[in-house]
Amino acid sequence: MGHTKTSYVCLPCRASYKQPYDSWRERRCPRCARVMIHAGSAFAPPPRRDRNAWRPLSVVLNAGIGFHKSCCGGPGWRPRTLREVKERAAHARRTGEPMAKALLRHDLP
Repeated sequence: MGHTKTSYVCLPCRASYKQPYDSWRERRCPRCARVMIHAGSAFAPPPRRDRNAWRPLSVVLNAGIGFHKSCCGGPGWRPRTLREVKERAAHARRTGEPMAKALLRHDLP
């Protein structure tokens, strides 16, 4: 039985690579040699040219939020626009909620 592949992302290159998961191994981008972020097996990268889609994605990944499959389906809701990210960041500052938790909120109170 083979190992399931998962996505690793290089944000400066706006590139995603599917590779077998090893928790101990540091993955480097084949284009720029920077360390890549483990994005998860349910990650679907936007087109490289779509900078507007990569900006909120970089905030989400840098906050430590991944796109991992759960037992009941996909990774759940993630912000797709910079406006959604800004709204959740303002909510986090206002309420003291951790940024990573605020980014996962579908609806703001």
